[in-house]
Amino acid sequence: MHFTRIDHAARVSAIRSLLSAGDLGVDALLFTDLVDVRWLTGFTGSNGWVVMRPDRAVLGTDTRYGERAAAETDCSGVEIVAIQHRGDLHRALVDAAGTGTVGLDARSTTHAQWKQLAVDVSLASVNSIVATAREVKGVAEIERIEAASAAADAALQEVEPLLFGTLDSPLTEADVRDELEYRMRRHGADDRSYETIVAAGPDHAARPHHEVGRRTIVEGDTVVIDVGALVEGYHSDMTRSYVIGEPTAQQRDIYELVQVSQIAGLAALHPGVTATAVDGACRDVFVEAGYADWYLHGTGHGVGLQIHESPFHSQASNDVIQAGNVVTVEPGLYRGGFGGFRIEDLAVVTPDGHRVLTHHPKRPFSTSFSN
Repeated sequence: MHFTRIDHAARVSAIRSLLSAGDLGVDALLFTDLVDVRWLTGFTGSNGWVVMRPDRAVLGTDTRYGERAAAETDCSGVEIVAIQHRGDLHRALVDAAGTGTVGLDARSTTHAQWKQLAVDVSLASVNSIVATAREVKGVAEIERIEAASAAADAALQEVEPLLFGTLDSPLTEADVRDELEYRMRRHGADDRSYETIVAAGPDHAARPHHEVGRRTIVEGDTVVIDVGALVEGYHSDMTRSYVIGEPTAQQRDIYELVQVSQIAGLAALHPGVTATAVDGACRDVFVEAGYADWYLHGTGHGVGLQIHESPFHSQASNDVIQAGNVVTVEPGLYRGGFGGFRIEDLAVVTPDGHRVLTHHPKRPFSTSFSN
């Protein structure tokens, strides 16, 4: 796969320009959240920080990652400081930060770490401008998310027939998960996006985030499969739901209700709408049908370098949807003794609406599969 290059140098330059103009109210910025560090510089190691000043950008890490950091941040305009001992690395951070006020998002560090830094650095609590910038994806990022979505689509396309063949060749939840994760990698994924969910039966499928077990999938089960792939750090997210064998009238009715809800949520998704309104479009369908208490979670979330990031579609959200957001719409209904259904698609918000990135068909019943 060949993707558009992500221009980390432009990201670094933009923040340095804001600091030079005095627009941020601090003399420097410190980034300790590794997702922010990756978005800003391209560095993917498990230990690192970035100090940004108008005249300098420094990435600090330990010596395990020195060569890797240099390669991943090449041409980004970031200086690399790789030091083996923690105390020396701390002193390098203090030196890079300088004597002015340094902005740090308090949510990205612990209280103990903040106190330790504050001994040597004049800290001010600021919201991470990188975390905010990450919400709107560029072309290069969307390409990677689309590739991750395609890998998950292809894997489920291959595994779905096995699911409907379970009456003749019994499978466990773990069997389905393992096949999906293996096949996603075969279709270009670097890894799974998250713990793949295969939830089967009247109890497991009633848990929105069930942990896969060794339960055998049997006739009559509702089955929820939540699957995503990871490509160059970018995630995808998709859920499809099924009934094994001939569905009951109740299973048909509740699946149809979830489908109507998801269609309503996608129809509401466009720039300028509140995330609460997207949630409400889905939730209202369930309320009107008398199933409000079967809906156990929010309607969706942003996806990018994290599987769950802003904006969040929920009743309590203050987010407003923007063009360039990549978000899920994923209503579901769950009840112990019945099981559950969830339908989830991933979509990029466009200037005039949205474009769905997950394309695997919604075929909940063996009859729809055979057609």
